[in-house]
Amino acid sequence: MNEFPPEMQGEKLTPPHHPGLGLVRVTEAAALAAGRWIGLDAATEADHAAQDAMAAAINLLPLRGKVIIGEEKRLHETSPLDSNCSLGSGHGPEMDVELNAIDGSFMVGQGMPGAISVAALSPGGTMWRPGPAVYLQKLVVDRDVAKALGPDALDAPPAWTLALIARSKGKDIRDLVVFVLQRERHKKLIGEIRKAGARVTLRKGGDVAGALMAGYEHGEVDVMMGTGGAAEGLAAACAVKVMGGEFLARIDPQSEEEKSACEKAGIDTRKILTAGDLVKGDSLYFCATGITDSVILDGVHYHGNLVTTQSLALRSETGTRRIIKTEHRLK
Repeated sequence: MNEFPPEMQGEKLTPPHHPGLGLVRVTEAAALAAGRWIGLDAATEADHAAQDAMAAAINLLPLRGKVIIGEEKRLHETSPLDSNCSLGSGHGPEMDVELNAIDGSFMVGQGMPGAISVAALSPGGTMWRPGPAVYLQKLVVDRDVAKALGPDALDAPPAWTLALIARSKGKDIRDLVVFVLQRERHKKLIGEIRKAGARVTLRKGGDVAGALMAGYEHGEVDVMMGTGGAAEGLAAACAVKVMGGEFLARIDPQSEEEKSACEKAGIDTRKILTAGDLVKGDSLYFCATGITDSVILDGVHYHGNLVTTQSLALRSETGTRRIIKTEHRLK
């Protein structure tokens, strides 16, 4: 049964004139539900609680939403946020929906920084459909670099790409910070980045958060490199596009099973996709709420009968970037 966390029970989630601000309450609901599991070494339980809360919240919004890449591809089990699930009240505009109740569930379980809850919306039919693809090779930069970065950068040696980024930002390569997920598959990439002279920041998880840091022109990360989830990539591409950055991606199968499924589906795994390919149009909404503290958002904090959250809300039509601090009274 889908329920709101106690901190949000009784709230009405009717949004104002556009769904973006209503979407903030969706990520808040997931973050508040996950917050009760921080540091308890129970990542699965945290995921389930956050998914249920997120589904309950978004189903009150006046839209007819369809999930593009669901949680089942990440968790290998069913959830109320699976691919092709219908979400929303059933009234209102048709929207493509990409959700990640917890981006960084391992970090929630271990009480580590960097976990967020994420939601993205775009008009129906505008989000890229990955078929059976689960993983993408990614390269994310901010607006300062976007205009100088061509799709061929995804195939270029890391040293060449880092030199281009450094020139675009007016920095030395040694001052660049590169976000990379801490995975065995990235061992060679990390070595090449360090050999080029740039600094690497490794994270156990938080694929979307890494793209947000790299895509924000005043962020503490200059570029994100490496392979991560397609679902996380699709949500992050919405945010990066709104912020004016660039998100280059290509399907990167991590198993023979995934590779075979892509071949059978007739998917070109050599094609390089841009942010504009991943999410078309200009009516995009993106929201994220911090679960554990990070450099981009404060996490969920408890103060007696008061709970605080911090959220990021982006809207492409107006170019607005809102940071929203919310106080939730415990029932």
